[in-house]
Amino acid sequence: MSGEGNHGNQPSQHNGVKHRTSLPAPMFSRNDVSIWSILKKCIGMELSKIAMPVVFNEPLSFLQRLTEYMEHTYLIHQANATTDSIERMKCVAAFAVSAVASQWERTGKPFNPLLGETYELIRDDLGFRWMSEQVSHHPPVSAFHAEGLKEDFVFHGSIYPKLKFWGKSIEAEPKGVITLELPKYNEAYTWTNPTCCVHNIIVGQLWIEQYGSVEVLNHKTGERCSMTFKPCGLFGKELHKVEGYILDKSKKKLCAIYGKWTECLYTVDPATFDAHKKTEKKNPDEKKGNKQTSVDEEPEETPPPDTETVQVIPGSELIWKITPRPENSSKFYAFSTFAMQLNELDKRMEGVIPSTDSRLRPDICAMEKGDIDLASAEKKRLEEKQRMARKNRTKSTEEWKVRWFQQGPNPHNKAQDWLYLKGYWDRNYSQLPDIY
Repeated sequence: MSGEGNHGNQPSQHNGVKHRTSLPAPMFSRNDVSIWSILKKCIGMELSKIAMPVVFNEPLSFLQRLTEYMEHTYLIHQANATTDSIERMKCVAAFAVSAVASQWERTGKPFNPLLGETYELIRDDLGFRWMSEQVSHHPPVSAFHAEGLKEDFVFHGSIYPKLKFWGKSIEAEPKGVITLELPKYNEAYTWTNPTCCVHNIIVGQLWIEQYGSVEVLNHKTGERCSMTFKPCGLFGKELHKVEGYILDKSKKKLCAIYGKWTECLYTVDPATFDAHKKTEKKNPDEKKGNKQTSVDEEPEETPPPDTETVQVIPGSELIWKITPRPENSSKFYAFSTFAMQLNELDKRMEGVIPSTDSRLRPDICAMEKGDIDLASAEKKRLEEKQRMARKNRTKSTEEWKVRWFQQGPNPHNKAQDWLYLKGYWDRNYSQLPDIY
């Protein structure tokens, strides 16, 4: 695993800036709050339209949560360093899986971005700069654009998270296209994210699973990596598992890919993988005696056991391993070290970042400092301010103008997308909307 760089838990330092390793205040207990009293009104509804109490949040905006895609940027650098397109696909597929790894155990909900809210992040140590904007409020759409500091990649997309409440679980389906471009090889890869589900939101221990198919397509070569994020299943046997194949343009299997999105990913020869799957089917681990669950107890209510970690098939190659969470993570919303640094406001940023940046958002600032009452009051005030602004616009026939993106077809697969207009990094922020 060459090229991992410093994405571990050492407080990394770049530009002479030492990054923080904890938040200003630990999280508070959610035990005294009845989620059910709020959610029973919402079964089957779209949750983005419902104002949730601030205690269910974590002190990050959804725009910042999206930035966590970049935690394992070294995988993009690794893809750039190899001349073999299959090796590149392995790295890009691992990057697509690593993008959802930060959601493990993260049961707090990010704040819904306000229309016109932006977020930027420059990380010299990881070799990228990122900017994002909330381009639509109903439906909520977040657009982002990141680029390598050496102009060695462009990563962009727009996400429209559809949230549904199903009585015991909340399902988030992240609609939207994600694109990675590698100019050195004149290649573009596109994919969509799997569905994320938070279980036991009424009673019991909260737990998260991701499921669905993810297909990473190389538009230049026609090669694709087709992966399935497995649903947990009755006995938790499949929990967190990801498996699939890299295929050439005539759909011939070139290699198999397997692992867990919470831990690691391996690749192996497809024949070896298929043989392994066959022997697994012949010797199921479950003894017949385990099969009885009591009638009253639905499987979803018991969080799956911590199943054994990935069983490595002989001859496999490790392509990605998650960065361990810091020891204090559970006190701070299960954040990774990378997530803890997203709200840092260095003196040198003041007056440079636009007034719409998520770091300056009063309800998130209050929550990060542990002042829940202020966070709740500010969240209400900002939501009300946004409603009033919208009302006033309808009266005056004035249209909302998106600042840094425009709607258009994705250049590679023609799906509807939001494309970056350039100009953000010129630091000319006149006539920004007053959203806070």
